[in-house]
Amino acid sequence: MNFRWPLIIRRVQGHSMMPTLPPNQLVFGRGWFRKIRPGNVVVFDHDGIEKIKRVSEVKAAKYFMLGDHKQASTDSREFGWISRSQIRAKIFWPMTGKYRDLLNKKIM
Repeated sequence: MNFRWPLIIRRVQGHSMMPTLPPNQLVFGRGWFRKIRPGNVVVFDHDGIEKIKRVSEVKAAKYFMLGDHKQASTDSREFGWISRSQIRAKIFWPMTGKYRDLLNKKIM
């Protein structure tokens, strides 16, 4: 069994997650998580390098990862599907996707 830290903090490198996560943005992730769904942003290991990408598809515990800035991203279109064991953390801050959009809505 692999040990996972309960909380990880990483700094975004590069432009592959623009505009959601700009370069040098700090992100916080949970190393202990239950479900990974399409739309979640995760930290995962690929060839010994940690990457931050968005889950695009899930099939039989395999995950297809895409960067939000597709022209600047090296992702599953090049290296293929990843396994759940490669996922190190699920990003919870800054909020991304539908949860961020819900918080940003103005209450009338």
